[in-house]
Amino acid sequence: MKHLVGLLCTLTFFSCKEKTEKIPESLEDKALRIHNSVITIDTHDDFTVANFTDSINYTQKLDNQLNLPKMDIGGLDVSWLIVYTGQGELNKEGYAKAKENAMAKFDAIHRLCKDYAPDQIELALTSEDVRRITKAGKKVAMIGVENAYPMGEDLSEFENYYNLGARYISLSHNGHSQFCDSNTGEEDGKWLHNGLSELGKKAVAEMNRLGIMIDVSHPSKESMKQMIALSKAPIIASHSSARALCNHSRNLDDEQLLLMKENGGVVQTVAFASYLNTEKSEARTAYMRKLYDEVADSLGLENHKEIKKIADELAAKRKDAVLGVAVSDFVDHIDYMVNLIGVDHVGISSDFDGGGGIEGWQDASETFNVTLELVKRDYSEEDIEKLWGGNLLRVLDKVQEVATTLQ
Repeated sequence: MKHLVGLLCTLTFFSCKEKTEKIPESLEDKALRIHNSVITIDTHDDFTVANFTDSINYTQKLDNQLNLPKMDIGGLDVSWLIVYTGQGELNKEGYAKAKENAMAKFDAIHRLCKDYAPDQIELALTSEDVRRITKAGKKVAMIGVENAYPMGEDLSEFENYYNLGARYISLSHNGHSQFCDSNTGEEDGKWLHNGLSELGKKAVAEMNRLGIMIDVSHPSKESMKQMIALSKAPIIASHSSARALCNHSRNLDDEQLLLMKENGGVVQTVAFASYLNTEKSEARTAYMRKLYDEVADSLGLENHKEIKKIADELAAKRKDAVLGVAVSDFVDHIDYMVNLIGVDHVGISSDFDGGGGIEGWQDASETFNVTLELVKRDYSEEDIEKLWGGNLLRVLDKVQEVATTLQ
């Protein structure tokens, strides 16, 4: 009888032990858990006003890279929608035309949040707004301005843009503006201001006063250095990567990265193929261009979307296909900058619908793949939270805190 009782006790012990033992969390499960727990922020998404109408808008899964259904699929919480204006002539006519473009884009963002999808997305102006809106289960829109050119020479426009919801502004894009030189001056060595113009220096002070983050992704290196010297608040690079890994004028070199750290700012690593690995990007582009021609000729097709779809499917199956720039290349830049300036000064951006998109993160629906790669490289949940938006929100808070002391 004792032997039977002992056997029953032994069996009971092992049965209970089996029930209490936890199944080890897989790497994918761990990444998904982290991805769902942190606030994911993409600081640069372009758009076209044509996709902000009653019949065509971001409530639909359109062919573009970012919209609400794709944000849902990929678990992307916050999109900084960009009021972008290309550089034009520095005169009244040019400023007027640019202003018309900018106002149309502001209006489109407000229509999305107020008219088309108020139950799905809301405009945020502060980090507190971001946390409140995501907690309520909605997506978040924030507004960045790419090129202050539409403001003309009227500094009061900065306050108008602030009131419309702009929380970061770049003083130039591709081409020198009335405020500062652009990175594109490296191509021919021609500069308009040798950094900031006098108007640009006043613009830095005005953005500090208002609580607008200064974006240095497109301005020249000298412009950026002068902005840091003048700014009383941290600055950001909304969509740039490490120049040490990819020698492109849109990226930041080590001197600039260290200045960003000293300033307390953040560099939002960008998923733009030619800014991550130019040679790899060009090789893939050449390979795909040839494949597009082959598909068009062999099947007698003319529709570009159809040709691209078939060619992409073929490239995915071919073992000899030239590989494109991928999420691993993107995270290489994150690794580099984290090692150089620390995890507190690095973030994430896509430049979707403005040329961005890489293998594994071609649109917002694939956002999880970035978190997965970070987990594969042993980034902690705390660090992933910082990279995906915590750092950016910290800078926004500091910029707005500085503004309260200046007003």
